[in-house]
Amino acid sequence: MTEGSFIKPRDRDAVIQSLRAGVVPRRGQHLIQVGRVQEVKALLADIGRVADGGSAIRLVIGDYGSGKTFFLNLVRSIALEKKIVTAHADLSPERRLHSTGGHARSLFAELMRNLSTRTKPDGGAMPSVIERFVTSAMEEASLQKSSPESVIHGRLQQLSEMVGGYDFAQVVAAYWRGHDTGNEVLKNDAIRWLRGEFTTRTDAKRALGVRTIIDDESFYDHLKLMALFTRLAGYAGLLVCLDEMVNLYKLASTQARTSNYEQILRILNDSLQGVACGVGFVLGGTPDFLSDPRRGLFSYGALQGRLAENSFAVDGRTDMTGPVVRLGSLQPEDLYLLLGKVRLVFAGGDSSRYLVPDDALRAFMEHCSKRIGEAYFRTPRTTIKEWVNLLAVMEQNPSVKWQDLVGAVHVAQESNPDLAPLESEQRPLDGTVPGSTTPGTSDDDLTAFKL
Repeated sequence: MTEGSFIKPRDRDAVIQSLRAGVVPRRGQHLIQVGRVQEVKALLADIGRVADGGSAIRLVIGDYGSGKTFFLNLVRSIALEKKIVTAHADLSPERRLHSTGGHARSLFAELMRNLSTRTKPDGGAMPSVIERFVTSAMEEASLQKSSPESVIHGRLQQLSEMVGGYDFAQVVAAYWRGHDTGNEVLKNDAIRWLRGEFTTRTDAKRALGVRTIIDDESFYDHLKLMALFTRLAGYAGLLVCLDEMVNLYKLASTQARTSNYEQILRILNDSLQGVACGVGFVLGGTPDFLSDPRRGLFSYGALQGRLAENSFAVDGRTDMTGPVVRLGSLQPEDLYLLLGKVRLVFAGGDSSRYLVPDDALRAFMEHCSKRIGEAYFRTPRTTIKEWVNLLAVMEQNPSVKWQDLVGAVHVAQESNPDLAPLESEQRPLDGTVPGSTTPGTSDDDLTAFKL
């Protein structure tokens, strides 16, 4: 091979299919990642702080199509390689940070369903985390020549001292009893409780002997408990990634927005003051969500003071130490590199198998520029989709000339659909955890990357 390295067919297909659908790939992000050096370094420092038992929070702010979703996925993949457990979810009308109708518990349940480790990067890692905790406790008991139960209770003592920690520890202990006696029902009930899937205290009492459940009020406290538990299980900590924060900005009720912003303030204070242990938060949103003085975070005075940017970071000067990370727009030269990387993915990492020459990249960009102007590289989702479509036709029709296809490419300028408020402020949930909630439309499913 003359360029790059062999790309696994699974990764190749995952990237191509995702780009063709206009969404961010869950696998193989490194194959199409371009630039973002300073931003990645800043988040790497945060990941290191979490791994050392500290805390961190970042608000990743960028215009529609600037690459927030891709950046969050990239940060998640880096964290997984650093032995950090990750949890991710998109906010929606049914999933919020604060609510009285089950919306916060729904968000917690979604986060726990998407709990991921390096060996289970696609979610569903809760049983693996608990099993690792139990296994490591059994190994420690063997070395100390003591009972596994005494070691487990000793470790869980740290959890019992935190808010909501006593019942959390009791549920983990119940899992151990199920593991020790072969009671699969008890193990499954413990996992359901830890995922926030119990909706009534009566059911929790009957199944596990605990008097509380994870609800809207205890959402954040149980995230901190889960972070400490992952460290007790041998991981480096927990990274929580929340995208589509613009759904809070879109809430019609001022009171509902304020309550959610107060929850963000609580998380921000704990993270900046080092109160939380081994937990990091990465929140993705648009500039309106951050700085709109009427509906955004800056409408809440305490948040505006904490999130205000460095007044000296102007005229090209940057400061990546603050909680806000702004993602700039893609530049034409960056899009050229991105198109080249997509071409390399199609070739399986072998440049000798390129479907089109370099001239095709330049001709394609010139065509897009004539169609929609600068928007073709500032919000490039449609541009990349059409490029993938062109390569797909070239791959399946070897006799076709690329010159004949470039002129037929239709590229439409995209608009941001996220600025309209929700029609209704409150949409109460029923007594069950939604299993098929439809997320809000992503504001940057296919993203831009900057060198």
